[in-house]
Amino acid sequence: MACAFMATEDPKLMDRLQNLVQKCPYGVPAMYPTDEELIKLCMVNHIQRLGLAEHFNEEIEEILSHVYRTYNHNESRPTTVLNLAPAKIYKDSLAFRLLRMHGYNVTPWKFCWFLLHEDILNHIEENHEHFTSAMYNVYRATDLMFKGEYELEEARSLSGKVLEKAITLGTQGHNLAIFPGFQRLIENELSVPWLARLDHLDHRLWIEENKGYPLWIGKPSFFRNQTLLHNEKLMKLAVENYEFRQTTYKNELEVMKRWSKEWGLSDMGFGREKTTYCYFAFASSSSLPHNSRIRMIFAKTATLITVADDFFDMEGALNELKRLTDAVQRWNGEGLTGHGKVIFNALDGLVSDLASEHLLQQGSNITKNLRDIWRETFVSWLVESTWSKTGYVPSMAEYLEFGATSIGTHTMTLPASCFLSSSLSPEKINPVRYETVTKLLMAIARLLNDTQSYQKEIEDGKINFVLLHMRENPEATIDDSIAYTREILEEKKKEFLQHVLMDGFSDLPKQCRLLHLSCLKVFNMFFNSTNLFDSNTELIQDIKKAIYVPLQVQNMTRVKLPLLVHSSPKKYSSITTAQFTHGLKYHNSRRIIRHPIPKIDSVDGCGKGFISTMFKFCFA
Repeated sequence: MACAFMATEDPKLMDRLQNLVQKCPYGVPAMYPTDEELIKLCMVNHIQRLGLAEHFNEEIEEILSHVYRTYNHNESRPTTVLNLAPAKIYKDSLAFRLLRMHGYNVTPWKFCWFLLHEDILNHIEENHEHFTSAMYNVYRATDLMFKGEYELEEARSLSGKVLEKAITLGTQGHNLAIFPGFQRLIENELSVPWLARLDHLDHRLWIEENKGYPLWIGKPSFFRNQTLLHNEKLMKLAVENYEFRQTTYKNELEVMKRWSKEWGLSDMGFGREKTTYCYFAFASSSSLPHNSRIRMIFAKTATLITVADDFFDMEGALNELKRLTDAVQRWNGEGLTGHGKVIFNALDGLVSDLASEHLLQQGSNITKNLRDIWRETFVSWLVESTWSKTGYVPSMAEYLEFGATSIGTHTMTLPASCFLSSSLSPEKINPVRYETVTKLLMAIARLLNDTQSYQKEIEDGKINFVLLHMRENPEATIDDSIAYTREILEEKKKEFLQHVLMDGFSDLPKQCRLLHLSCLKVFNMFFNSTNLFDSNTELIQDIKKAIYVPLQVQNMTRVKLPLLVHSSPKKYSSITTAQFTHGLKYHNSRRIIRHPIPKIDSVDGCGKGFISTMFKFCFA
């Protein structure tokens, strides 16, 4: 499946294109009054949120590299004209988020400068309806908060209050009345944290709601960047890309279901059958150009972990669990029967397949490394089951030591990482040499699970971190213990983000660190405000949207927006229109723009297809 938009052959238009590209490297024409750097940032933001970033990596990196040189080395200072504050806050916060997400070293004060100026804070309070878009960007920038960045906590609190006020006022605020899609985006930001949202579904929301609101609204001026919001071909490309992913995911899910059934994992007769949940979550968690193999490793491993964990928790007698754990330590399933034999055979088949493929592709044998990870995981399950069946109560530290392993995030992420980056040494998946970012992922996932599963654990007579805190602190209520656990979680998440996004904290390649982030988003999604993983119904609609239901874009037509004015009734916004062809790459004399897009040749591998595109960007 691919889409093809052919370049125009009008020689005059191509001459204009060449001149424009020479003058403005990214096809951004001179406009008055405009900020070309802001236009470029908005372009990057829009492309990313449409789910198209993987096809424009070089262009995005070049833009951000240029922005970084000016953003990081210019002194941050407030605008002397209060009416220009929304635009500056909008731009600075957008630049911060994009740069930090791409690993650039930027300080929060580059956009939090307004917190130090009482006149600007008063202006925001008195004119909050003109700061909605700016505060929306501020709020999103604070998603990428590192440990000790208290100015970002203050900025998040302030921006959250402004956005809540905008939602409360509803249609009374002129910007949300004109742009109802923007209101839905704000509601989504406030109701579900970024770390608990899946990229694939975020792209869907952006495509469906992006029907024509401005990039920012400020009292002194109004600037509509039609380059991004009204480009039909760019939107068509996003729709094609989303639908391509849906087709891919649908095919892969069918393969996953057959695999689970063939190995007997979907018919165990106990516990949770979560093959679809596991595949949906990991396929939707990231927009990185992972191939089919990465998604299938994650989904198969997660499915096997769920079945085995349930066997240890609710089905197997202690002697059965010991025999299975011993078989895994010896890696020999002789003598196993029933469910234990099914689990071991599926495990052995999965590890053998991965080891054989890695040896073929990269020339190194990781059989022992993979087995060691699983050995460690099975031991942790046996320890926890022994605690439960014998009534032993561990300390909080002892519990977290084994609980961080039994949750299985490293068992999914590290083997997949071996296939994501050829530069990853097999030694990095040795249990005694886990990187800090991996250890943080393990601990965070366990604590996330425990904040939502304590009620079930009470009913089953088991323990978790929240319940152990109550036991060690008799004066604490259940709410106190949950709050204590969440405080630990928030600090660990900040540290985790720094290790993922910034170089110098981990020896893992950037792609592998981002894979850790994808895994964390899955666990945040499952355990953000309730235990979605154990529900049989609450994720059905999301699964349908991600894989089966077509995008709702039939009414996405160009919206004619009213002209907004300056604070002075006699002055109107200056709007200059330019229409041109934007070329990102040239291909021979035909100048067809080509970007690779995955094309499935088989369910376990990706070939390369191409998208040929020609964009007409219009500023109006």
